[in-house]
Amino acid sequence: MRRISRRRAERNQVMAAQAELRGELGRLRAAVPQLTGSLVVGSDGKVLAEDFGGGDAPRAGTRAADALTAARRVAEAAALGGVREFLIRGADGWLAACTAGDSALLMLATESSTNIGRLRLEAGWSGARIAALLDGAPERLENTCP
Repeated sequence: MRRISRRRAERNQVMAAQAELRGELGRLRAAVPQLTGSLVVGSDGKVLAEDFGGGDAPRAGTRAADALTAARRVAEAAALGGVREFLIRGADGWLAACTAGDSALLMLATESSTNIGRLRLEAGWSGARIAALLDGAPERLENTCP
């Protein structure tokens, strides 16, 4: 009986953490109105939370993890130290990503008119909050992603 209670408690914790992650993505959307999509991605590419509109979140999550790996290699080759963020400008907008601790990445897609300074500031704050949230349970979250 205790085993069942423990599993329920863990499941409730995971659901609460996922709700908090989605809440943080909602806060970001309110702070950066030009935001068109956001993901919290585990280091293995699994989507932990998303507010991605019409995009393919699982595919974007995998690509974001790949991009982080590539950014780490470039930063290492250039002797820049650990990667904290990277920014890509496309023809129709921006893609910003910042690390959220050691186990996750926050990826943000925006319109081209976005104030990049504001985006970087908000992403940094959110990345820190997400890292603090995931410190206790990243493995459990990754195994139960929607």
